[in-house]
Parts: sequence; structure tokens; C-alpha cells
Amino acid sequence: MTSTGYDHLGEALGTDFFAVREQFTDEQWDRFITTRRFVDEDVVPVVGDYWERAELPWPLIRKLPGLGLVGEDIQGYGCAGMSPMACGLVHMELHRGDGSLGTFLGVHAGLAMKAIAMCGSEEQRTRWLPDMATMDKLGAFALTEPDHGSDSIALETTARRAGDEWVLDGKKRWIGNGTIADLVVVWARNADDGEVNGFVVETPAEGYEATRIDGKLSLRAVWQADITLRGVRVPAENRLPGATSFKDTGRVLTTTRSTCAWMALGHATAAYDTALTYARQRRQFGKTLVHFQIVQQRLVHMLAELTSMQLYCMQIGRLADAGTLSPTMAGLAKMNNTRKAREIIADARDLLGGNGILLENHVMRHMADIEGIHTFEGTETMQTLIVGRDITGVTAFS
Repeated sequence: MTSTGYDHLGEALGTDFFAVREQFTDEQWDRFITTRRFVDEDVVPVVGDYWERAELPWPLIRKLPGLGLVGEDIQGYGCAGMSPMACGLVHMELHRGDGSLGTFLGVHAGLAMKAIAMCGSEEQRTRWLPDMATMDKLGAFALTEPDHGSDSIALETTARRAGDEWVLDGKKRWIGNGTIADLVVVWARNADDGEVNGFVVETPAEGYEATRIDGKLSLRAVWQADITLRGVRVPAENRLPGATSFKDTGRVLTTTRSTCAWMALGHATAAYDTALTYARQRRQFGKTLVHFQIVQQRLVHMLAELTSMQLYCMQIGRLADAGTLSPTMAGLAKMNNTRKAREIIADARDLLGGNGILLENHVMRHMADIEGIHTFEGTETMQTLIVGRDITGVTAFS
């Protein structure tokens, strides 16, 4: 791999113990370097203040289209058109900087744009995706409901046909970007056949009410919403024709569930890098922390777990590139990596001692943010049961 001339690359490659970077293509490497430079130079120096204030980092968000990072692997329509592996690397790096910024892009591009790309008609893709690629229009993905978190297939929001329109009624919860989105992909149960369909609600819309969820202590610099739909009328041409059952919803979620494994890797990498740098510099009992055997032991254990997470991500990236990544593979990777990330970050926080709880050292921010990722897109418990069903043939939940 040729030199990039990028000065801040050393520590990143220091975590690459098994030299997985040698397997990146030029396209993947370029996306990685572009995002890493942005994170180190623009995100990390300022994002703690946004996180503390629970304020969306608009100056950072507005830079994403110019970096060519919006649109995932969608081809055409002004979208990024990345390979699935490159998408993973971009999300890993964004989350190494800040989970809120990465989650914002994940909702807008990974969920809303991908839903339109995968389930929409050519006319719908042409109508909406170019403005979403430039972020002139922002997207949201409204699936989860107040009484149906893990049991999302049991959603109660309804859609009934009324002439040339559909009428939506129901409630949604934990909807990222729900208060600011121009286009909200709403999943509702068709009153005629009981199947789950997708609809694009263009806001503002009469009967659409979104309220920001406050008091959130994870992913503070991205906003989730409670949404109420009271007789919201949607033109028939805003129904996604490729979304005719919950299986179609699941196709979209498979891609984002694998992205969660990359997100977790980003948070864990940030925590490990911080802990290693701190241990090299912090002096106690007359020498730096790295001179103590127990500190070296903990750092090596963290690196071993981090490396295993990298290998998970490389393989799901390869499978996604080949079009053979299954929902259960994605679920296992998400479950494994979020659990390991929590452990690595907790060790990093402990190694920093009291300094570990200071926002300026970032570890506590990552510790809080990984909790959100550990939960969304299916909790560890649900992923375990889904994979368990796959390997045993027995369903252990209703």
C-alpha cells in the first residue's frame, strides 16, 4: 500500500495488528483515509461540546456530501456508490469520532435512502435520492413503536386506501431524525391484507407530529423522536411498490445491522487508542503505566478483542461485497462486536482512572454511546435468539 501523505495515520495502523489493511482496494482505502482525516481534523476537536449540549453538529453534518460519503452503496442519483466494505470503513471511522454523527448518517442514508433505493420505483428514486445525496432533503425511517421495540413485526400503525391517497394512523418511537426530516419512510400495516408496507411521508404534513425525546444519555448529539400519525394523507405515488411485506423491511435492516458491527469497531478503536496513548504518557510510582505488567496484560487483551472484531468486519464486508451476507450473519456480527466494544471501552475507562470520566478524554462519551448501538437494530438478546433459531431450527420466542 502506497503512502498517503497523511500525518495522522500512524495510530490507526497501530491497531491493525493482523495487517487487514493490505486487503483493502484502492477505493476502500481512499474512503477510509478521507473519513479518517475528516474525523481527526474536524470532528474530534469540537464534537464533545455538541455532545454535552445535546445539539446536532450541523457544521459537521453539512460537510458529509462534499466528502462523497452520503448514499452508501447506492449507484447513481448522485449517491456515494461505495462498495459495502467501504461503507463499513466509513461508518467505523465516523463512529471512532462520534457515534451521534455516524448514527445521523446511518439513519439518513443507511435506512431512509436505502429503503427508497431498494423498495422504491425508478420514478421515486429519481425524485428523492439526488436531493438526499446532497442533504438538501433529510431522511428518517419510522418502524419502531412505543409498544413494539424488539417485536417490530407486530407494529400497529395502519394504512388504509382512500381514493388516490393512503391514510396513516399510529405511533412511532425512537425515530432518528424524526423531528428534522423532510422525507420519513413510515412502515404501516395495510388494512386490506394485513401486510406491512412502506410509505414516504413528506413533511410538514397535516396530522404528522414529531416530538424530540429528551433526557437521552447516549448518542446525545443526534435526535430521536416520538411520532404521532393522525390521519396523515399520503399520495398513492408515495407508496414504495417494493415494500409489500415485513420481509422487505428486513432486507433493509440486514444491511444496517451489519453496519452496527462496524460502528462498534469504531468506538472500540477510539477507546483502545486513547488507553494506549494515556498509558504511555501517564506516570505513577516513578514510571509510565506501560511499565507495569498488569497494564500491559489489559492492553493486550483489549487488542486481542479489537482484532477479533476487525476480522468479523472484514468477513461480513467480503460477504456483503459478494451479495451473500445473510440476516443471521449480520446479527451475529452485531451481537459479537457490540458486546466486545462495551468490554474494551470499560477497560479503557478504568485504565484512565479518574481522568476517564472527563469529556475531554472522550472515553466516557464512547462508553455512553455504545449503549445505544448495543440496543438499536436488535438487542443482543434478540440477535442471540435469531441466530439460535438458525442453528437449531427451533424458535425460542414467539
